[in-house]
Amino acid sequence: MALFGTDGVRGLANGPLTADLALTLAQATAVVLGQGRIAEARKAAGKRLTAVVARDPRISGQFLSAAVEAGLASSGVDVLDAGTLPTPAAAFLIGDIDADFGVMISASHNPAPDNGIKIFARGGVKLPDLVEQRIEEAMTGEKLRPTGGDVGRVVRFADAEDRYAIHLLASLPHRLDGLHVVLDCAHGAASGVSPETFRNAGAKVTVIGADPDGININDGVGSTHLDKLAAEVVRVGADVGIAHDGDADRCLAVDANGTVVDGDQIMAILAVAMKARGQLASNTLVATVMSNLGLHRAMAEHGIHVETTGVGDRYVLERMNEGGFSLGGEQSGHVIMSRYATTGDGVLTGLHLCAEMARTGRSLAELASVMTVFPQVLVNVRGVERTRATDPDVASAVAAASAELGDSGRVLLRPSGTEPMVRVMVEAASHDDAQRIADQLAAVVRG
Repeated sequence: MALFGTDGVRGLANGPLTADLALTLAQATAVVLGQGRIAEARKAAGKRLTAVVARDPRISGQFLSAAVEAGLASSGVDVLDAGTLPTPAAAFLIGDIDADFGVMISASHNPAPDNGIKIFARGGVKLPDLVEQRIEEAMTGEKLRPTGGDVGRVVRFADAEDRYAIHLLASLPHRLDGLHVVLDCAHGAASGVSPETFRNAGAKVTVIGADPDGININDGVGSTHLDKLAAEVVRVGADVGIAHDGDADRCLAVDANGTVVDGDQIMAILAVAMKARGQLASNTLVATVMSNLGLHRAMAEHGIHVETTGVGDRYVLERMNEGGFSLGGEQSGHVIMSRYATTGDGVLTGLHLCAEMARTGRSLAELASVMTVFPQVLVNVRGVERTRATDPDVASAVAAASAELGDSGRVLLRPSGTEPMVRVMVEAASHDDAQRIADQLAAVVRG
């Protein structure tokens, strides 16, 4: 089984993901990413390579980041330890200081016992599959063994958070004066920088989920648990609630009534605003096949083309880079604004969403009405082979369901990439219709 998944190396800390593995992975990363024209030129000039290392607050991040830093320094790489910061902050800092690469220790929205190692190349961009494969192969090869003064140094990246916060504030098209924002930081990596930045942007800020203790990350709070945020927004009479996940690469929102505004709706709001400012490259939004049909219809009404990719923010980013597009993302709240970030950035997204509220004087509910959300039902059919998704009987049932829905809905079957399961997604004008058709198709898939 491949070591790298869709978003780095992830697993139970001290289970599959050990300190030994982290150290060896870091050493292999130094070997592979220490190659190339720029890296070789630096080494020829007598300079050591530089890497940024950051982590989210989960307790296992302490020993895993120590192991990564040991692996890098023992390979002759100077390490800037940025401490606890969001994943998008680490990506930004790599480019900001022209580091050779960087490592983020985080399992994102997963529970606290899990952790992960995410590697970014120069410029703060995610690694292509081929480079990840080369790193995995290098783990069993010869390591770099400098001695004496050639070993790497590990130093504290003292102004890492300030650099990131200044960058976020500089990106804003409008201040947030007059807005009352509730922030749910998921007891995660944005617990310090997000409230500070929103306040510096002019908002009145109420904070929940910002007391990380190493084991409470994502525990009943954050973008995967929006009930507490919705209740707090209503309780304090705030204008909007913004939820991050553990490493703050996601942003979901709730309006003043506590109604959830998902990633599709956030992208719709931002796309229309960016088009009006002439900042939506090629008048195109990049979204995944799971994005709601309502997003496609709303964008068409505003003269915005939607490019569709497979599920996963890395595929969204790949298409954005290929086409030079400026906005893309997922329903889950991974939103990429390529003018300011190389990956999904939940703090950046939340700031720009609130800036549009402040600029227009409109409520989030009014802005979100730019699209009508079609009821969407997802049924996971477990214990079946992935090939069932293309079985002739299944294809015939899908065709019949699509014909029944016509222009008022759609059907999507997607085999899982990690387990024997086929996902059946149906959108329709009513939830009852979507559920009925999804259940019918799931029965056919089961055979």
